Amino acid sequence: MLTNKAPWIVLLIIWMIGSTWWHVCKIKQLCGDVINSSALSTDTNVDTTPPGADGFTIADGNLFRLDLPGNFSFAKSGANANMNSLGGSLESMITYLKANPGRTLEITGYYSPTETNTTSLSNLGLARAEGIKQYLVQQGIPAGSLSTKSEERNLSFIAKGDSLLGGLYFAFAGAEKPEEKPAKEPAEKPVEAATGKPIKITEPITEKALAEAEKFTSVFKPIDLYFQLGEANYIKTDQTKKFFEEAIKYLATHKDKKLLLTGHTDNSGPDDVNMGLSRDRANDVKLKLRKAGIDADQIQVKAKGESEPKADNSTMSGRKANRRVTVVVQ
Repeated sequence: MLTNKAPWIVLLIIWMIGSTWWHVCKIKQLCGDVINSSALSTDTNVDTTPPGADGFTIADGNLFRLDLPGNFSFAKSGANANMNSLGGSLESMITYLKANPGRTLEITGYYSPTETNTTSLSNLGLARAEGIKQYLVQQGIPAGSLSTKSEERNLSFIAKGDSLLGGLYFAFAGAEKPEEKPAKEPAEKPVEAATGKPIKITEPITEKALAEAEKFTSVFKPIDLYFQLGEANYIKTDQTKKFFEEAIKYLATHKDKKLLLTGHTDNSGPDDVNMGLSRDRANDVKLKLRKAGIDADQIQVKAKGESEPKADNSTMSGRKANRRVTVVVQ
């Protein structure tokens, strides 16, 4: 009789084992080797967000934090940062550094071995870091509170536009307790233009106001172009429009003449960096004029860096007046 019951006992044991496995592995999903079929959907869970596109944070421990929705961007093999891609402003960081002169900021510039360095600095990462340092110095941060270094990395570039999101890193150091703010500088006295020295601008002034103060009289008389900080496009006014309209007409019928673009900077930062910045800005204007129809061989670019200021560099407004591209037909 026992032998007749054996097959039923075996079937019962198999059923119990199968039920237990189904409950533990399929329902509870506690079996390590079981793969949930819902996780096999093709590519739906793959993160295709470009590196750096998910935001950028600059923080000084618990003392300061700035969260930006975007990031810096650079063209491949480019040294100039596009700050429009930040989606916000660095103003709060600048205010923090001004209020806490005991803190220092180290800026690291990243670069890839696949990029070409056309700058005068040892590598593209250092050029990128120096460019942002220059920007911060122009905003009133003492150069001694900023340092730069570079780091080679295997960076990821976006196929569309062949550009890099990111490329910079910020680290704070120094005394954590804010130091006493320095006393305000005494009011400055303007220098007479007759002395031949750069004019000292004492009143606060914007780049837009400087641009609007330029007047067109002749294509043979220089006119200055100004830029908002971090912007590659010069500020257009009715006067600059008249200048270029007349210059284009004149150059079209006088092929032996040239349009001279001379880039200038203030005296913040190293001489070689300023020379490169002044050349880059003049070249940006040249590209736009080429699109307007001026022949490439009729456009000449010169870089003067900080060597020919039009205003005194001891004030912020004076430094703004010196960051310009001068254009004239010769």
